[in-house]
Amino acid sequence: MSHRQGGMSGRGGESAEGSAPRPGHGPPTGPAGAPPTHLQRPRLSYVEGILMAEVFFQDWEEKSAFRAQPEDIVISTYPKSGTTWLQEIVDAILGRGDIERCKRAPTHSRVPFLEMSAVPSLGIPSGIDQIEQLPSPRVIKTHLPYQLVPKSFWENNSKVIYLARNAKDVMVSCFYFGKMNFGQPHPGTWDEYFRKHLDGAVPWGCWWDHVLGYWDKRDHHRILYLLYEDMKENPRAAVEQVAEFLDVHLPEEALEKIVHHTSFEQMRDNPMANYTSLPSFVMDHSVSPFMRKGSVGDWRTHFTVAQNEEFDEVYAKKMAGTSLSFRHDLPQVVDS
Repeated sequence: MSHRQGGMSGRGGESAEGSAPRPGHGPPTGPAGAPPTHLQRPRLSYVEGILMAEVFFQDWEEKSAFRAQPEDIVISTYPKSGTTWLQEIVDAILGRGDIERCKRAPTHSRVPFLEMSAVPSLGIPSGIDQIEQLPSPRVIKTHLPYQLVPKSFWENNSKVIYLARNAKDVMVSCFYFGKMNFGQPHPGTWDEYFRKHLDGAVPWGCWWDHVLGYWDKRDHHRILYLLYEDMKENPRAAVEQVAEFLDVHLPEEALEKIVHHTSFEQMRDNPMANYTSLPSFVMDHSVSPFMRKGSVGDWRTHFTVAQNEEFDEVYAKKMAGTSLSFRHDLPQVVDS
């Protein structure tokens, strides 16, 4: 499937379906007088060749012109690559291991989502409005590919932590996330989603372009590039690496607290991190929990032999010539 290219105004652009996109999320739906059952799922539209849902491409000119500060800390990932895990690690490090401080608000309030537009019907402020209320250093989340990140971050030499996860597990995790998150288009069947994801016809575009975009620029900016599989294999080393990048010295006791607090088991049961604070008509955890497995190699229970062979062929072509490599299995890591 080819990608349509072209710029986009602050109000939006050509939709993926070829019709004018609707503004914002559709209102929650349900019987008259009854609590809403779910959001109306959004359409996608292209922003400079990258697919996004309406709530992320609205007011694009304002987002693109965002004024970063040198002290800003940006957490960037392709969706379902350990974003929330890294957010919790960074917040705990900046709090010097004060775990009670991490309970002050849900993750999405402590670390605002840069490209998120306001959703007045749900009382959700825009990411930019939230960021502007934060004390320095501001910790900011984004799924934007390198080329769409506001230029002021690079001009101000802000610190960026990029976390990449192997594409096979990302695909499976995105599939389940799309089923439970009504802010995303429904993924369809596994076979349908496999095809869309492999073609890059999904929110935030191609996984290959995303991970390589930051990788190729890592020596030009203050970018700490992490691999999800390495973090799973040695979470303590990952926390130490992030703390060093942030110029934070952690005593042994604080380090141990952070490693424990940010384990998958702890975060899965933490309402300040597992997104159960959002209403079920936004994220329905009965369909699939937001924190589903957090493991390496779950793709083996979903990919057919033919799909795996096709994926490997495409992967070899897309990743040819790069020094970036991923592990798709970690036998020594026990799945949660």
